[in-house]
Amino acid sequence: MTPVVVHDPTLRDGQHAVRHRLGVAALRGYAEAADAAGVPVVEVGHGNGLGASSMQVGRAAVSDDLMLSTVREALRRSKMGVFMLPGWGTSSDLRKAIAHGADVIRIGVHCTETSLAERHLGWLAEQGAEGHCVLMMSHMASAAELASHAAAAVGYGARAVGLMDSAGYFLPQDVTSRIGAIAAAVDVPVIFHGHNNLGMAVANSVAAAQAGARIIDGCARGFGAGAGNTQLEVLVPVLERTGFSTGIDLYGLLDAADFAERELMPTPPTTGTLSIVSGLAGVFSGFKHQVLDASTRAGVDPRDVFFELGRRQAIAGQEDLIVDVVTELGRTAV
Repeated sequence: MTPVVVHDPTLRDGQHAVRHRLGVAALRGYAEAADAAGVPVVEVGHGNGLGASSMQVGRAAVSDDLMLSTVREALRRSKMGVFMLPGWGTSSDLRKAIAHGADVIRIGVHCTETSLAERHLGWLAEQGAEGHCVLMMSHMASAAELASHAAAAVGYGARAVGLMDSAGYFLPQDVTSRIGAIAAAVDVPVIFHGHNNLGMAVANSVAAAQAGARIIDGCARGFGAGAGNTQLEVLVPVLERTGFSTGIDLYGLLDAADFAERELMPTPPTTGTLSIVSGLAGVFSGFKHQVLDASTRAGVDPRDVFFELGRRQAIAGQEDLIVDVVTELGRTAV
């Protein structure tokens, strides 16, 4: 059995599905359940990470400080993880996260813009913190390009590095080639974070582990943007059946998933029309609500909006582009 570390961003990535409105009781309850199951890392925060609560991407129901202190108090065995996008969050946010007891700090960057993480990864290394770097929208770069950027992140101080399939675009062969190239280029653990837009998240995660990834992400009931993330309570037993040990108690994990479905989400994510289209278009799943709201007001087909955003290679943080696309499509329709 090859060990893999499961990283659970239910309380961070799942926020996208409920417009970042998770409250203290939900945060505490799920953190306690995941901890009891022996989940190695429980990540918490606004869906877009530290410092991101705003009018542009949505205000969180709970401040970063309260989210972190609540989850930290709830965890006895599990490590606490946080996520930050440079530009939304700052070094000040990283200092506060460490002060609150964050054990794993991930810095997310667009897959070809690793240099944006250099200062933050270097600072985390100086503090002795466990800083990771994840390359987002990774379908937009070749395996060789991703390996090069991953190696650069390690040079900046990352103690683990890997990919986010932010749009749920990949098929298993895509994951195998990219993770394999990164694993050959670095000497730190490789990460894979999947989304389920095309129904491939578990298969892609297994392919990642088989290609050398040693940190695999999953969310309870797949709780996350659009069609959701890799479904954690399915991922873990499938990994175990394919020769990877996670150290997670299955019944405890199923209990945590039941809590998540009951207390965190109106309904579990489904692979619906817009999720499929965003996956095919290669567009960030977190755009779903904004696209639907703007297109409904303008009388524009949201499917057309997603495909046009994909043509323009829109990335997370470019939410303003949604309005531009909807406006232009509305004029064309008239």
